[in-house]
Amino acid sequence: MHIAAVIKRKGSHVVSIAPDRTVAEAVSLLTENGIGAALVLDATGGILGILSERDIVNGISRHGGDALAQRVDALMIRDVQHCSPRDTIAQVMRVMTERRTRHLVVLEEDGKLMGLISIGDVVKQRLIDANLEVETLRGYVSLRADT
Repeated sequence: MHIAAVIKRKGSHVVSIAPDRTVAEAVSLLTENGIGAALVLDATGGILGILSERDIVNGISRHGGDALAQRVDALMIRDVQHCSPRDTIAQVMRVMTERRTRHLVVLEEDGKLMGLISIGDVVKQRLIDANLEVETLRGYVSLRADT
């Protein structure tokens, strides 16, 4: 299965924040949307970075409560990892594991933002695929047993 299936199932809406907003505002945004990361976009929609819960916790560890008053671009990750809608679930799982990242931006061939996926989205799709495989095999075995 390909990442395009994940985007089709979950949708392509991406929660984003401007780099000059505060980390406290980012925390509220993540909480309101029940998500673990937001893309940091410039005024034209260009990707500047990504801010995750992990980045916020690291910021609080280093700066204490003052981290919440900092700008998002002070804590965001600038080297945003991405994948293609044509990448397979297995390829993306490998990238996420090797690069120790929980989120990947999905970019079309022309570089246009298609969505953002999390490790949870990838695992969910893998479970859906595995269940489909099991049901297909059960149907095949059942059909063979009836003949």
